[in-house]
Amino acid sequence: MTDTAGRVTGGPTTHGPTTHGAATDGLGTLTQAELEDQPAAWKTAAALVPTIAETVSAAQGRLAAVGCGTSYYMGGAYAELREQAGLGEADAFVASRVPPGRTYDVLLAISRSGTTRDLVEAMTAAPPGTRRIALTGTPKSPVAEAADEVVGLSFADEKSVVQTRFATTGLALLRGFLGTDLGTLAAEAEDALRAPLPEVGAYDHLVFLGSDWASWLAAEAALKLREMTCAMTESYLDVEYEHGPVSVASPGTLVWSLGPLAAQVRTSIERTDAHIVDSERDPMAELVRVHRYGVALARAKGIDCDTPRFLRRSVD
Repeated sequence: MTDTAGRVTGGPTTHGPTTHGAATDGLGTLTQAELEDQPAAWKTAAALVPTIAETVSAAQGRLAAVGCGTSYYMGGAYAELREQAGLGEADAFVASRVPPGRTYDVLLAISRSGTTRDLVEAMTAAPPGTRRIALTGTPKSPVAEAADEVVGLSFADEKSVVQTRFATTGLALLRGFLGTDLGTLAAEAEDALRAPLPEVGAYDHLVFLGSDWASWLAAEAALKLREMTCAMTESYLDVEYEHGPVSVASPGTLVWSLGPLAAQVRTSIERTDAHIVDSERDPMAELVRVHRYGVALARAKGIDCDTPRFLRRSVD
């Protein structure tokens, strides 16, 4: 039974409104519609921040964010931001690799589908007394059933196999609780939807860099381009790039930094004649531009990035 606030009564607490629309055909049409909806979805998430404040503020102490693939990277970014905000120690783990015997006050499971087998097992294996919170696009799902409380983002769920909108909207919601102005962030994402893209098809080697918590988003950018386009991609913490990886950069390399590059890192890359892209935008807003580039490159290669080969919506 659901009350007017969107909370499931008689079970885990759930928050969230209805689904945004998406187009339905063409090479990457679904993915494009969903990625372009991100600013609107982040604004919807901003309105939800007060409704989850009690849930998230009560989740103090040591936190483990768990997920798989994209959700793991979003959890890592949040864990780092949360710890920096002084809310307690925070770690992120792939769901199947939560260290045995290590205790946490809070287990935050992030899952678009809510059906990922490893996440369900991680939630059910949590020691007694652990507060289990599920952040999911599918509030009625096995992961949600295993949680004590559910933050439902059905409005950000997606039809495409490739995640864009759900992942960033979940992180936007959590960042909103930490004090990020989501209106300003959405405006930056809207700008990223209009910004020029690097030359499509000009590079056969794509490298993504990020500083601090944005290194998690760099990893997500590399994963996204690999899924969408079958491209050769890498990601690094920006200051680590000149400690070895830069040795394979060449004029055919695109080095894309989610945030401004440090001067010495830029100098190291310039020596290789690789093409550099960076921006003053928030790294999450710049990720939206990466999503656009992925769709454009997939189309140029004749790939339907809505349904990438060998992948499915959930590993369950």
